[in-house]
Amino acid sequence: MLDSNCLYVQDENGNEKKMTILFTFDSDDYQKQYVVFQDADHDSEEVYASCYDDKGNLFPIESDEEWSMVEEVINTFVEDEENA
Repeated sequence: MLDSNCLYVQDENGNEKKMTILFTFDSDDYQKQYVVFQDADHDSEEVYASCYDDKGNLFPIESDEEWSMVEEVINTFVEDEENA
């Protein structure tokens, strides 16, 4: 479920976790929308990504090519943040 700046996901134990949305983007190549997020409760540097539909449902990124594209966008975002 997505709202303005956070989303909620279930962990491996079925517990709901609040995540902070870092940014979203669209891919013309894959005709999908993506959300990049991290755990809101921890100071972890780990970043997650999923694709989502118009209703805010999250779906896993399944192919290596798609992950490579997403990682490239994340790296560009991180570089822009560091240079800001």
